[in-house]
Amino acid sequence: MLREDIKEFLNTIDKNVCVVAATKYVGSSDMIDLYNCGIHTFGENRVDSFLKKYDELKDYDINWHFIGHLQRNKCKDIINKIDCLESLDSLDLAKMIDKYREKPLDCFIEVSINLEENKNGVDFHNITDFVKEVIKYKNINLKGFMMMAIKADSHDDLINQFSALRLLRDKVEKELNISIPYLSMGMSNDYKEAIECKATHIRLGRILWNL
Repeated sequence: MLREDIKEFLNTIDKNVCVVAATKYVGSSDMIDLYNCGIHTFGENRVDSFLKKYDELKDYDINWHFIGHLQRNKCKDIINKIDCLESLDSLDLAKMIDKYREKPLDCFIEVSINLEENKNGVDFHNITDFVKEVIKYKNINLKGFMMMAIKADSHDDLINQFSALRLLRDKVEKELNISIPYLSMGMSNDYKEAIECKATHIRLGRILWNL
């Protein structure tokens, strides 16, 4: 269920920052409660869970983001139901989106800023070349970069991680003369630092609920 002071909590977040409610741990009834508090953007991590909730909440005007790793073999199952993919991480997936999507899809490229092993995301060293290829696809509308910070020992460490994504975005915009307006970064434990570094989207999960 929602935290008791949910409205007061949401009022502490700048209205220019989009709260993407990560709903991995909650069901449709809890999502409706949050919807009624003014949050209409929801982020799902798993295809099966998304499809179930999509059907249950079809009468609500929800902005659906997919924020988890999307396997290519499941792409066509959801690609015409979501409003935004925040985890574009390979050209093979880009090709699948372009093939099955019926109209251009807003996408964020997931960037591996910290180069962690076994994590998804495009190596930041390769991001310019990756963007060059992605923007060729007619059914991909590149809107932003997304990242996940690694565990940090200090406030400054988090600031450095999030600033790295912002600076990388600025660099790519300048090099390719394109606009990439959005930065999705920051979750329940580090969203304040992300906002400090100009995040436009924050993915909040547990902090919204009594979990």
